[in-house]
Amino acid sequence: MKKIFFMAVISATFLTACNDSATTTDTTTDSTNMASADTSNNMTTTPTEPGVMVGGANMVPSKNIVENAAASADHTTLVAAVQAAGLAETLSGTGPFTVFAPTNTAFTALPAGTVDNLLKPEMKKDLTKVLTYHVVSGKMMAADLKDGQKLKTVQGGDLTVSVKDGKVMVNGANVTIADVVSSNGVTHVIDAVVMNKK
Repeated sequence: MKKIFFMAVISATFLTACNDSATTTDTTTDSTNMASADTSNNMTTTPTEPGVMVGGANMVPSKNIVENAAASADHTTLVAAVQAAGLAETLSGTGPFTVFAPTNTAFTALPAGTVDNLLKPEMKKDLTKVLTYHVVSGKMMAADLKDGQKLKTVQGGDLTVSVKDGKVMVNGANVTIADVVSSNGVTHVIDAVVMNKK
């Protein structure tokens, strides 16, 4: 009698252990399936378009120069100036254009009151001259710029390129980020506002 009781206890214990093992296996399988599902969901996300990071934003070739500049936290002053001068439509056009784009810091380095004065409606003509002095017709990548080269700007004046130890400058302003390609040209970020002395 004791033997039969003992065998019954062992059988019950064995069956319980098998059931627990099956439950654990099922749970593990479910977790694995969920992990696989999560991985496959992540893999189906659309990759971002390759571009150049400027002012915390990815500048991409599918957008035009103005659209890309508008996304940059470092170019809010330039974008406001372009809009005030009525040049947004032009710089959104077919082009191609090469734009030397001063940062907000470059604008704040100008004498006090310069930017505020240029943004006044009555100063639109002068503002347009300043901005178009930063634009060249055609698409010129950094590799196309040579030491001593003169670039005719849309404003009519010339920019002088200097290249030293692989660093490019225009009229003394350093190109800090080069070759920001847009659908209608290329932008080179510069650390100063360049003015036509003539």
